[in-house]
Amino acid sequence: MQPVRPTRNRREFLRQLGVATASGYAAYLAHQMNAAPTGNGSIGRGRAVWAEELASAATNATENETGYLKQSLKAGMIRIKDSDAKNPWVAKFRAALDAGFVGVEPNTSPGLDVDAMVAASKETGLTIDGTVGGYHWATTHTSPDEATRKKAQQLLEQSLQQTADLGANTFLIVPGHGKDGTAEEVRSRAFDALNRAIPLAEELGVKILIENVWNHFLYDHAGDSNQSAQALADFVDSFDSPWIGVQFDLGNHWKYGDVAEWVKTLGHRIGKLDIKGFSREQGRFTDVTEGDIDWASVRRALGEINFQGYVAAEVGGGDADRLRKINGQIESALHCSHTLRQIKAESA
Repeated sequence: MQPVRPTRNRREFLRQLGVATASGYAAYLAHQMNAAPTGNGSIGRGRAVWAEELASAATNATENETGYLKQSLKAGMIRIKDSDAKNPWVAKFRAALDAGFVGVEPNTSPGLDVDAMVAASKETGLTIDGTVGGYHWATTHTSPDEATRKKAQQLLEQSLQQTADLGANTFLIVPGHGKDGTAEEVRSRAFDALNRAIPLAEELGVKILIENVWNHFLYDHAGDSNQSAQALADFVDSFDSPWIGVQFDLGNHWKYGDVAEWVKTLGHRIGKLDIKGFSREQGRFTDVTEGDIDWASVRRALGEINFQGYVAAEVGGGDADRLRKINGQIESALHCSHTLRQIKAESA
């Protein structure tokens, strides 16, 4: 197992690059984008998205004039009947936008029509903000079979490239499964897989975000509800790289620990959020506002860590009415349209 190294936080990372602020990093990325373009423009676009988001974060941190969260959703949740046969994504993206979402996350796949999705994004204005690994459950990075791990690595690299081609800047990954071996073996294999992908992720400007899921990894699946996110935080820190982070699902581990405390523990490691509901009483996942998660405490925690960025719905999708309902539930839970200053004031 790789030793845990000291955390390189965002401020340390900026200092290493010779810049002091997020806006300075935006300028740095703009320089990198212009200095090293690629034939298909993927590298430049990936870094450009980071530049735009960091510059926006720097502005919001001081002025607090916009909502602190931008709502996104998984592409498979958009299920509308009427669509253009030539490019069905146009109608789907427009439906998501009309429902209040500003971003979308498709699953990576060899069969994904990248050109159609990019065209739909440009036509509608819906941002493809990130992607989700479409392979990592069936082909795990921690498999005891070397050929399977090799295939997973190829799919990871292809997914990073596809993410960049889509103009997105994050790739959500499940790095392995605890049942693939001993805790030591699984952690080592997961580390090796992601560590090998860091150079390509940096080249493309795509951050690899680990999702907390029920994969028997970095938590006790048979344990109680008082578990900590420290194991996940330590795993992220072991890479000592700003290109590895967390896409924290606010509902996935409510069964195992306090959501707000996990947010505070993971802190700056959180690149984006996923959201769903969960009922401890019923032992099942629910719509966002229909479980028993204490969303007020989650908002306070997000305010404490100064989080601003995307939150992606991951619940059962549907038609336009269903999408509007989901958007409203997320707003009710997290007050996405409020400024960071307002979120902080709620708990003052």
